[in-house]
Amino acid sequence: MTRDCDGEFAVALLDTRSGASAAYGSRTYDTASIVKVGILATLLLKAQDERRGLTAKERDAATVMIEHSDNGAATALWKVIGGADGLDAAQHRLGLTHTRGGRAGLWGLTRTTATDQLRLLRAVFGEGSALNANSQAYIRALMGRVTTGQDWGVSAAADAGAGTRLKNGWLPRSTTGLWDVNSIGQVTASGRTYLVAVLSDGSKNMNTGVALVEQAARAAVGAAATLRA
Repeated sequence: MTRDCDGEFAVALLDTRSGASAAYGSRTYDTASIVKVGILATLLLKAQDERRGLTAKERDAATVMIEHSDNGAATALWKVIGGADGLDAAQHRLGLTHTRGGRAGLWGLTRTTATDQLRLLRAVFGEGSALNANSQAYIRALMGRVTTGQDWGVSAAADAGAGTRLKNGWLPRSTTGLWDVNSIGQVTASGRTYLVAVLSDGSKNMNTGVALVEQAARAAVGAAATLRA
């Protein structure tokens, strides 16, 4: 695609009807707050293993973590799931192979690939997942209620009013002064449903990072539509 934004990016996409998928870029990126979907999936797997539902406190934390990207809630649930080791074990069960939890409590510095984030989306939205139907529905519902102002990203590739489910992440790196900006989710475009993951880093500010992610999402979905035609 022709780019007019700074930064580097990777993108992965799945057409849920045909099962066809494609990816661009294989290197790892910081997750920033998209890891909150992984934290919630890990929490739900833990609850499934313990044959219980989430506690009221866990539900409250999960809600603000996904809908409002609350960092305090993410830190609290990170401790509940056993930190990086707990995340890594759960992500492995969900089919992820190149995701490693951030150490020393730094969950936002979890490293991942676009392809792995697509695998996570398949675990949330697809069949044959270690997540049961109730757990999948719970994550989807929260991703469908992300607060206004945090609903940019892969939604740029969706039809107007299509009800995108997503989670975004953004993080200025103190070591470089540059930004990590990511977006993962389910979008509907031209009557087809896609799972899309876009990861980026090296943007000079959040706005240019968002523009890069949205441009990549639109290009990926557009290319998928062209190949289908």
